[in-house]
Formats: sequence, structure tokens, C-alpha cells
Amino acid sequence: MAKLDTLRLRVRDAAALKRFYCDVLGMSDQGDGRIGYTPEQVALRFEEVGGAYRPQPTDLYWKIAISVPNIELACAQLRAHGVPVTEPQQFRDVGYLAKFTDPEGFTIELIDHHFQGERPEEEHDQTLLGGGPHISLVTLRCADIAAVEPDLLNAGMTPLSVQPVEPYGFTLYFYAFTSEQPPNANFTAVENRYWTYQRPYTVLEIQHVSAMQEEMQPDTEVSGYEGLTVSGASLALNRLRISSE
Repeated sequence: MAKLDTLRLRVRDAAALKRFYCDVLGMSDQGDGRIGYTPEQVALRFEEVGGAYRPQPTDLYWKIAISVPNIELACAQLRAHGVPVTEPQQFRDVGYLAKFTDPEGFTIELIDHHFQGERPEEEHDQTLLGGGPHISLVTLRCADIAAVEPDLLNAGMTPLSVQPVEPYGFTLYFYAFTSEQPPNANFTAVENRYWTYQRPYTVLEIQHVSAMQEEMQPDTEVSGYEGLTVSGASLALNRLRISSE
């Protein structure tokens, strides 16, 4: 089965950042210099450079998201490790979210499997981040969704959800290598949103910013986004720096 395979980030101290992701976030060695949760999800690989990471709102790369069964538990666990994290909040009808940054300044979003107040009463393994984390999203920005969507669909990705966030001037598009279909054939349906976050594989999220003229490509001399590789499918999308292994 095709999948999002490896997210490559340029960082200043790869060893220290690996320790954070493994010791604090609970990831493990996936081989070939990669870390992650399970082979079904995207893995992370850090490549060392000299310059610091300075994110901008027009950057091609935005964040990863980690979905959890219990976001309050995840926040408490992170704070116990000294990690500043925002209070969970329901962001419109998009998701129940919190955010923090890793030691190099890369944004990580926490997403609960359910909207605020809708989580069923369940027991979760309290030794795991949020009761059982997975890398649910890799989020890129794009100024022209019509320029990239055909390549994603031709590579075999399935659209799962479309989430207009009109007051903020963007729309979120979600794609995955999967044969699953969302619960509602209308991609904008709200039930497709938390269903998407619950998938056990990693989904590609694209933030289409209507007012952005062009997404900013990463500077190869400093820390930042290096690229995203896929396995089991043929995809060469230079605009998003996505390629086949």
C-alpha cells in the first residue's frame, strides 16, 4: 500500500531533537535514521544544517499534527516534561486542538479524536502521550490548490475532507493513500473532520490560502522543510517538494 513515508526536516541538532521526540513524545527508531510511532504512519528524519529555523506565514511547510484519544492528558504529560503547550480549545467546527513547538521551533498540533464535549468515556493507556498518539497530519501551504490536486489524485491519493475556514482566509484540504471513503460523500461535512483525525495512517493536509500569491520555498542553507517522500506510488510534485522514494 502506498503511504506518506518520510518527512525530512533540516535542524541544528539532530541528536537532541531525536531525544525530544522519543523521550517526550514517545516515538521510536524506525531505521535508516528515521523515527516515528508505527510503520503505517509517516516517519521523521532530521538532517543537520547551521542556520536556525525562522518560520514565516507564507512558508510551504507549516506543521505536523499528533492525534490523541485524550488531549487534556497529552497536555498534562507535556507540561510535566516542561513543555509549554496551549490550553485545548474547540476551533470552530474544525477540531479540538492545542499547540506547542519542539526545541528547534517546529510547530506541533495536538488534535483530539473527538470534538470538545463529545469524547466517549473510555480507558486509555496513561503511559502513552494522550493515551495513544499517532502522526495524523503533515500540513503544507499552497497558493493554488488547483495546481497541485491533479497530481495528488493521479498518484492515487483519496480526498477525505474539505474544511473552509472563511473568516481566516483559508481552506483545508485532506488527502491520503487509502481505499477508505469518508462517512459523508460531501467532503465539507463536519463528520468527515474528526473521522479524518482518527485514521491510523498519516494524512496530507494542504492549507490553501486565498490571498497568498505564492508559497515560500524553503531556504536550503538554514533549518526548515527539506521534503516529503512517498513509498508505493509515483509522485513528483516539486512545488510541494513531494517525491517518490
